[in-house]
Amino acid sequence: MKVLIPLLDEAVAPRFDLATDVLLACLGDEGAVVERKLLIMPQASAERLCQLVIAEAVDTVVCGGIEAEHYDYLTWKRVRVIDNVIGAVDQVLAGLSNNSLEPGTILTEKAEGGC
Repeated sequence: MKVLIPLLDEAVAPRFDLATDVLLACLGDEGAVVERKLLIMPQASAERLCQLVIAEAVDTVVCGGIEAEHYDYLTWKRVRVIDNVIGAVDQVLAGLSNNSLEPGTILTEKAEGGC
């Protein structure tokens, strides 16, 4: 499965259309990440991200907020969109690999030895 995740630092970007950093990752049959590539876009553009999704034959987009127009376009192109996700990219990839990630998922890191 090929996945695109718009990033803000090491987490899912809050908005699809404002991200300039993008992670492209390939998950193998067992769910492990077999390839990982960071792309830097020259400027934030939802249209360019949609073009990238199609050009790279992405299967799944994981993002924070996304405009209905872009969501509808991607799903029309048969791309699975998991939106309104909050969390670190490694946690998101883990959620994808074990099929627990769904729209609206909020992933928080557990504090060590605390409450």
